[in-house]
Amino acid sequence: MYLGGVLKLLNKPVRILAIDVGGGTQDILLYEDNKPIENCFKLVLPSQTVIVGKRIEKATNKNKDIFLHGHIMGGGKCVGAIKNHIKQGLKIYATSHASKTIRDSLAEVQKLGVEIVEKKPKNTISIELKDIDLKVLQKVLASFEIKIPDKFAIAVFDQGEDTKGSNRRFRFKLWQDFIIEQGGLLKDLVYCKVPDPFTRMKSVQDLLKDAILMQTGTAAICGSLCDPRVAKEISKGLVIVNIGNQHTLAVLVQNERIWGLFEHHTSMLTPKKLKRFVQSLQNKSLKNEEIFDDMGHGSIINQACPKNIKFDFITVVGPHRQIAEDLDCYFATPYGDMMLTGCFGLIAGAKKLYGEKLIFN
Repeated sequence: MYLGGVLKLLNKPVRILAIDVGGGTQDILLYEDNKPIENCFKLVLPSQTVIVGKRIEKATNKNKDIFLHGHIMGGGKCVGAIKNHIKQGLKIYATSHASKTIRDSLAEVQKLGVEIVEKKPKNTISIELKDIDLKVLQKVLASFEIKIPDKFAIAVFDQGEDTKGSNRRFRFKLWQDFIIEQGGLLKDLVYCKVPDPFTRMKSVQDLLKDAILMQTGTAAICGSLCDPRVAKEISKGLVIVNIGNQHTLAVLVQNERIWGLFEHHTSMLTPKKLKRFVQSLQNKSLKNEEIFDDMGHGSIINQACPKNIKFDFITVVGPHRQIAEDLDCYFATPYGDMMLTGCFGLIAGAKKLYGEKLIFN
């Protein structure tokens, strides 16, 4: 029996903590199915990569060496602070596992100047790496008399581990296999058992046993479809664009199947460039080289896509959606809260896994 059914029989509400971990913020929704979604508790806080980055900066300012330990987590601000710390002539030590936050290849990590050790050296500041700090969240929620759930749905951007060749090409090979070989169904991007390449997701499951995992871009796609205006277009086909703090993902979706997409780095995009890429994706003419040569991850379009699907409707979400100012598009606001789009998508993903009773009121 699925989760929703079990809990309903016990007369207990379904409670899930959904956390969408981005490059700038971690967006948090405490979902309780006995409440209207607007009354569910929400938080938008700095992401762990920002928090860890600030901790490293403090150590840099104190001229202290650092020992990094813990889990694989998102890079971004954290890795930028690591590089600056080394540039200042200070030392960074890290365990072999935590080092993979910086690069998949330990040889590359060492080339940057990080020393791989398994025990804390003397006279170093210890900094733990992890995408989810459950103890802090428990403390925050407890101060408002809120008990944290024991069910979790988490979204992170996981590039996939590849110690050889181009990370961008490896990342996009995973997308190509999903769309062409695996069928491109959104439900297959919701993980109870995380596929082997996704080491960052596996690290989250080490912290939170049995957590549901999704990629941040996928969560945003599913969350966009919680907007009634967007949902109306799903049978006809539409373009969904998520413009995150670090990455932009644009997809062709029809009946919850992805027929094509491109993925890029948000910092590389301008309104004019984004418009060109989205319109080329929309008319199914975008080439992989156009994105890859522009330092993005790539583009893939399933040539089996029926010609009668036009993908006329474009919707945009994400904290940098202002880049879409030149597009003729609809800015989705599921449940009136664009910043929680990924969290709504996580709950929608849980619904796909556990059954129809797990729904929003």
